Amino acid sequence: MVKTAVGTLARPQGRPLDAVRQVAVVVGASLFVALCARVTIPLPFTPVPLTVQDFGVLLVGLTLGSKRGFAALALYLAEGATGLPVFSPTGPGGIAQILGPTGGYLMAYPLVAASAGFVFERGAWTFARAAIGGFLATILLFAGGLTWLYFLTHSLAKAAHLGLYWFIAGSVIKVMFAAAIAVRWRRFKKS
Repeated sequence: MVKTAVGTLARPQGRPLDAVRQVAVVVGASLFVALCARVTIPLPFTPVPLTVQDFGVLLVGLTLGSKRGFAALALYLAEGATGLPVFSPTGPGGIAQILGPTGGYLMAYPLVAASAGFVFERGAWTFARAAIGGFLATILLFAGGLTWLYFLTHSLAKAAHLGLYWFIAGSVIKVMFAAAIAVRWRRFKKS
């Protein structure tokens, strides 16, 4: 009886500490994506800037997994919606940025992180699995962004011109880097 009572009392002390740690990881990941959003190159022929933000989203999803990755990016959107300067500085910020030309990409971020994490956590932590998860998540990212641009422009060709063609090569590079880092991070944490 004493062991049960002591064991029961000892467990709740560990849970709050673990919960605080998980919250700190999610908040830190949202701030990491905000820092990545600061690395931006505006392109004169499109309202969608070239940014490292999607690399941050992929890396968060791959390293934290589907649930915490989703939570971190949902928090990121909430931070931006309240007016915190977490989005790319080339946009108006706040709700206006979420409803603007880049809104489809932004709104897809939680699902992008969750899908990358979901694929990567479902098997061996190999570069190939991480890259596949990253590529599938990037397809989802472009689907969200292009759908929103289509809604704004009423033209699929115009949406693809503004939000796809200029970004494919950069996205391939970002997926590869995110996959390589995620594999190393997971192996480091495992050992």
